[in-house]
Amino acid sequence: MMRFAVSDRDLDVASLRRELHNPDHGGFCAFEGWVRHTNEGRDVGGLEYEVYAELAQVEGERIMQEARERFGAIDAVGIHRSGMLRIGEMAVWVGVSSAHRDEAFRACRFIIDQIKHRLPVWKKEHYLEGDTAWVACAHHGEDHDHTHHHRHHRAPAGFVPDYSRQKRLPGVGEAGQEKLARARVLVIGAGGLGSPVLAYLAGAGVGLLGISDDDRIDASNLHRQTLFTAADTGRLKAEVAAERIAAVNPSVRTELFGRIAPDEAVALFRRFDLVVECSDDMSSRFLCSDAATMSGTALILASVHQYEGQLQVIDPRAGGPCLRCLWPAEPAPDAAASCAESGVLGPVPGILGTMQANEALKRLLGLPGQAPDRLLLVDLLDNRTDQLRIDAENGCASRGGCVAMAERAMAARGGDSLERRFSTLGAARAAGYRLVDVRQEDERAAWPMPEAVHVPLPVLLESGAALPAEGPLLLVCASGRRSARGAQHMRDSGRADVFTLPGGLQGLSE
Repeated sequence: MMRFAVSDRDLDVASLRRELHNPDHGGFCAFEGWVRHTNEGRDVGGLEYEVYAELAQVEGERIMQEARERFGAIDAVGIHRSGMLRIGEMAVWVGVSSAHRDEAFRACRFIIDQIKHRLPVWKKEHYLEGDTAWVACAHHGEDHDHTHHHRHHRAPAGFVPDYSRQKRLPGVGEAGQEKLARARVLVIGAGGLGSPVLAYLAGAGVGLLGISDDDRIDASNLHRQTLFTAADTGRLKAEVAAERIAAVNPSVRTELFGRIAPDEAVALFRRFDLVVECSDDMSSRFLCSDAATMSGTALILASVHQYEGQLQVIDPRAGGPCLRCLWPAEPAPDAAASCAESGVLGPVPGILGTMQANEALKRLLGLPGQAPDRLLLVDLLDNRTDQLRIDAENGCASRGGCVAMAERAMAARGGDSLERRFSTLGAARAAGYRLVDVRQEDERAAWPMPEAVHVPLPVLLESGAALPAEGPLLLVCASGRRSARGAQHMRDSGRADVFTLPGGLQGLSE
């Protein structure tokens, strides 16, 4: 038994629990979200939930079914309140029963997390001093509290997306719009490239958008990452992006992911019709190319350097070339400088991201698009574009083929990972890691790290420098690219207890 509902009445927990009674089940878990009387120092008198009920019902039932597919033979009930709630009233209840407690625990957590970031629900706090404010309903993976406070621009109650201009196009129409509504697209990176990709795919009515990003919004992002505002700084990009998508088009579902692990990439890609790679990370591009090749999933890649950009479409099912047909060996992490290191003009990633979105929609609609055997080069100083033919015969074809190259690369990633993830530097130190700062002197002046040994990457690569003899060592830079190269160099030199902080200082929560 699986059931989801929206209710404007008080929840009868005893009755809900009875619904889940099953003599075959020995485990039961429930989540209850209550209205509390304070939020961030302000006295709250009540909450008002506005729900797009029809869409919430459909999406809620979809979440329940996904839970059963993921966790097996479970029974589950989920109820979300609408309307005005008083202090102490229950806003949401999720219950799960299963044969064993582990499935019940995990399924309950999955359902409430999905309900909180996928349902079209808006929440207004009523304060005792008389003020009111729309606030974020909830955030992926957190308890039912109100961690972030901001104005929530929402669609009007009963809002229905209007695709009339789009449907007038040859090749779209009602049939094309239905294709988009059924489509599942994974977008990796919600920054300068990902912002226009997500905005345009949501506006076009793509049914499900997966968002993979574990980075937080920084003030330096705002001149090019147009999904975000100054009020969003410090928050996770994926969560804010999901909120903006819901505000633009509440019919679009979102699913959030952190950084994609190599051993999960192929299976994850198979869940989607198309992947759009929008990160500022060379290793991510190669991982995505390999995963797309092995899974048979089409991939749209773009990259930006200062005033220039590149665009490539990888179509494994059509036998097209992959990224390794251009560059067989993955370059060092810092071979291509990031935006933080080389600078970027705001519209440049916006233009390349818009081109990615355009290619994605054309591919989903079955319209003519960029040939997979071409690399598009864009120079935005003189507005020139060129196409470079990718010579697949002298690429992977001469080394066993794209799939064989991808499988070897994926297998090589399966060793002891270079990465160690921490939300703060203090957590890394508490875990026993010695910090090594591989940034340049000017970067250290802007963001000091006095608790770390300072060895700039060029010095580390040339001489190894004087590093702590006792480890383990955690190398740190701004984005994680240079530290990854340094850690790999030291591993190759024979020291095994060296790791890199993925995402660097920019990915920390502190």
